[in-house]
Amino acid sequence: MRRVKSCGVILFRRVPELSFLLMKHTHRFDLPKGHVETGENEVECALRETWEETGIDPQRVTLDFTFRFEETYYPMEPRFGKERVEKTLIIFLGWTEGSQPIQVTEHVGFEWHRWSPPHDIQKFTLNPLLARLNEHFGKETC
Repeated sequence: MRRVKSCGVILFRRVPELSFLLMKHTHRFDLPKGHVETGENEVECALRETWEETGIDPQRVTLDFTFRFEETYYPMEPRFGKERVEKTLIIFLGWTEGSQPIQVTEHVGFEWHRWSPPHDIQKFTLNPLLARLNEHFGKETC
């Protein structure tokens, strides 16, 4: 079975309120993320994808390496002729200051979603990620 890896960042801001960035597809929300390119490590991929999909300069993102979300699942992958693959998703926690202008390139829009757990946004990836973040924030001060 072919293995693929996708990395991204769940990006938070504290002002004007504690909130996180969601990218809008036509019928669902997602995070800025994408596949690791040859020669790239996970962090480089996550920051590059965030920049490509939001326009936020990686230098304006501070990663919190005390949090890492990893999930493996087995989707059909259209780029491989609908072959089922083993896909590993890595999400890092990132912070940015204030209201960064967002330049949408691969989605239909975006939303800064207020942090108010528990969240029920997307049951397969976002909800488990947000639950883990809630546990993480319970151990640390936001």
